[in-house]
Parts: sequence; C-alpha cells; structure tokens
Amino acid sequence: MSIHSRINQTAQPYPSHDSLKALFERCAARYADAVAVVHRDRRLTYRSLNGLANAIAARLLEAGVRTGDTVGVCVERSPELIAALLAVLKCGAAYLPVDASWPDARLRAVLRAAGCRLILGDQVTALADRLPDQRTFSVRSGQAGEETSLRHGNPRTRVGPDDIAYINFTSGSTGHPKGVPIRHRSVARLVFGARYARMGRDSVVLHASPVSFDAATFEIWGPLLHGGTCVLYPASFIRLSELRRVLADQGVTLVFLTTALFNTVVDEAPDALSGVRTILTGGEAHSISHMGKALAHYGPDRLVSVYGPTECTTFATYYPVRRLPPAGTALPIGRPIQNTRMYVVDKKRLCAAGEIGEVWLAGPGLSPGYLGQLADTGEPFAVCDMDGRRERIYRTGDRGYLLEDGNVVFQGRLDHQVKVNGFRVEIGEVSHHLDQDPTVKQSYVTVTETPSGGKVLVAFVVPAVPHCTPSAVRGRLSVRLPDYMIPSAVHLCGELPLTATGKVDRRTLLSVHHPFGASSS
Repeated sequence: MSIHSRINQTAQPYPSHDSLKALFERCAARYADAVAVVHRDRRLTYRSLNGLANAIAARLLEAGVRTGDTVGVCVERSPELIAALLAVLKCGAAYLPVDASWPDARLRAVLRAAGCRLILGDQVTALADRLPDQRTFSVRSGQAGEETSLRHGNPRTRVGPDDIAYINFTSGSTGHPKGVPIRHRSVARLVFGARYARMGRDSVVLHASPVSFDAATFEIWGPLLHGGTCVLYPASFIRLSELRRVLADQGVTLVFLTTALFNTVVDEAPDALSGVRTILTGGEAHSISHMGKALAHYGPDRLVSVYGPTECTTFATYYPVRRLPPAGTALPIGRPIQNTRMYVVDKKRLCAAGEIGEVWLAGPGLSPGYLGQLADTGEPFAVCDMDGRRERIYRTGDRGYLLEDGNVVFQGRLDHQVKVNGFRVEIGEVSHHLDQDPTVKQSYVTVTETPSGGKVLVAFVVPAVPHCTPSAVRGRLSVRLPDYMIPSAVHLCGELPLTATGKVDRRTLLSVHHPFGASSS
C-alpha cells in the first residue's frame, strides 16, 4: 500500500444526508433542557435557543427570504448571533457573516458579490445609514422575550445537505475578496466523528473567533450539533485575565486558539488553559520554542495542531503534539482528518516520502468553488485521477513533504499568501490597494515576526509626493481593507533595493528599516 493510500483511509460514518437545520432541531428535541449557549450571565437551553431562532426565522420568511437566498448577519457575539445563524439556515438560506468594523467599500463589495439584499443586525440604524441600498432587519425587534419565542414551531422548509449553509470571504490576489460557499454536508463532515478532538454531549467549547473567520464554524456547530454547550467569549478582544476567568468559570473542555494567541498565552498566562481538556491551535506555522513550553506545562495528550484552508471547511489535517520534532525541523501539520484526503503532488505526480510538493485536498469538506466561478473546474479546483480514484481536489498553494509515518511537514507557500493572526491575507491584495494610492510611487509588502513570535504585515513605500506620510497611507488603506490586512508599519524609502535577479531585496529592507521603528505609524 502506498503512503498516500495509507494516510487516506479516513472514511467515518457521519450524517451526510442531513442538513444543519435537521441536525440542530434533533438536538433541540432530545436535549431540550440542556444548556446550549452561555454568554456572560445568560444561559439558554436548547429549547429556548431553538424557539428564539424559530421566531427570527418566521419573520425572515414573512419578509420573503426563500431557499437559496443569502442573508447577511451583522450581530455582535451573543445568543442572538447564534439564533440569527440558525434562523437563516431554518429558512433554507445561507448566512453571510459581515463585520461592522469593515470599511463601507468592503461591506458593499462583499454583499454585492454574494447577491445579498437583506442583513440581520443588532445595530440596524447605523447599518441602514451606511448601506442605504440594503434591507436591514433587526435581530431583536418584535421579541418580548425568550419565552414568547417558544410559540413558534420549526419551519417546514426543506433543506438539503448539498445546499449552501454559509459564505466566508477571504483575501484575494486581484484586489477583490473571494467568496467561499460551504455546504451543510461539509460542516457535518467537520464536526462528526472528529479525529482531532472528542466531541459529544459533555463538550463545552469556547467561541471566541470572529464569526466571519472560519474557525467559528467549528466553535459553534461542534457543540450545538452534539448537545454540548457553546460558551461565547464576552468581549470583542481577548484579554488573558478574562480568558482565564471564562474558561475556569464555565468549565470549558475544548478551545481553539490561533497560533499567535496560543504563543501569547504560553508566554504570559499558561495557567489560563490548565483546566481545558483539548487545546487546538493553528493558522500559522508553529514556534517550536512555544510548543516546547506548552508541552512541558500541559503534557503530551492535550495539544493538537490543526491546519486547513477556508475552501476545505476549517480543518483538513491534525497533528497531536506529543513530542517536539528533530532540531531544525518544522512541526508537522499532520494527517487528514476524518472523511478528508490529502495528497502531496509535484507536476501531477504523487510524491514519495521526503519529496517536496504541493498539498492537495479532497473529500466532502471542499467548497463547490468560488462565488461566480462555481462551474469552473480550473485552478485551484480540479478533477483528477489520484492514487487510483477520480477525485475533485483543491490545490492549496502550500508546499510540504511526507514523513515516513505519513505526517506532512509544511514548507511555505507557492505564492504570496500569508497568515496573520490566523487570518489569510493575500499580499497581492494589500499591494493592489497601496498601488492605487496617488501618493505612492512604488510599494512592497511582506510579513515579519514580532519579538513574541507573532506575524505582522510591513509595507515599504517609495513616495510619489513630498507630503506622503505613513499615517496617511495607513488611513487610506483603512477605507478599503479590514484592520487585519493593514500593515502594522509603513516605512518610507528613497527606492526599493533589488537583488541580483531583479527582485525586491526583502532582507535588506528589513535590516535597514526596523519593523517597528520611528518611521512607522
């Protein structure tokens, strides 16, 4: 048996013929009095959450929402957010998470690309002022309380496993964000029969990611489709003292942390995670020194590194961290999770152990394709003969190689895509908007590490006018891009140094201009 055949024996039974609507409503009936959602001092049972979602769904259906529609959701982390997501699914529609902090231009572009004409929000007046062409719909209006909502039964809408459940937008190299639709079946594949963590009736999972970030898919639907409890982090930004309190007070058993946040916790407050049964972490390449500290503090059976692009529904591989890799070697991204297949390919040829190639993924977790390109079978989605079977695959653009034991080691990107605090950023998209700035003659964007091991974007700019300033450049970017895509530092240069091959000399730029020096803003 080939190494690829061996690692791709991942088939597991899962409810592949059910929608998220049916799966949740089944839990709501079976575990009606169990706690579904905790937020600050509010505790909603499955009965109450289902009733709240049904009440919102009834209003959406009355407003004309139908199967196949897309509904924007712009609600702060709260029980109403979870109810809003459920309500959209109960209507047979797809939810599109959007963030009120995004610039107006990006909000409009995302809503237009998704064909979204209605937004559920908790600050609808402000949304209506910013988006006059959109119908805004309050997630709270018409509700006298949770008990009143119990009058509404489950909608009879027919929803299939291949219908679209939600759409996430990722950074795009052309300067435009790319919409990634995800099917109901793909979410079920992610959370049922999970190899990377034990999930069940007793699971208490922290939801701390922005709902527009695909990690939220695991954090929300992992517990709520098993009869477990979803604990909502009570603030927009993580503070370590608050994180420690929430995890301890609510008895959280399972948590996902981006690599950068994981490193910060390990450095500054490792005891915050002492009571957590399983700690998942991923989003960027791991720091071996931080992983070593974590192993020493938590032991070998609680840490799991996870990896996966949005196009494959959150997680695609997992690696239980039981020991550190040999010196000079990166931590593996691991083997494919349940009902997922992975191939390492070089020029359409499967690589042997030790050979570097591109990581390709297959299985029911794959998105049907980017919005506007769903019929496109070209790059990065394609149909190929892989190891004796006909597969629809996704080319990740990530490089890696197989170890003899079947684990894959990440070796960087084929393109200019990077991960910053767990968010995927196409450097080309940031560069595109910098190049549209009339005060910028030339620009170069890269990623560098902070002293704590995190990653930040840094831009180098050759001004086109004397009055070009770092703060003004960042200010103009903030009108076009979300905060996580704005370089932490902008440095003004007389010219961009080049290597002997004519490429921008990144090493020289970083050595001359300290990433957080006085010329940044």
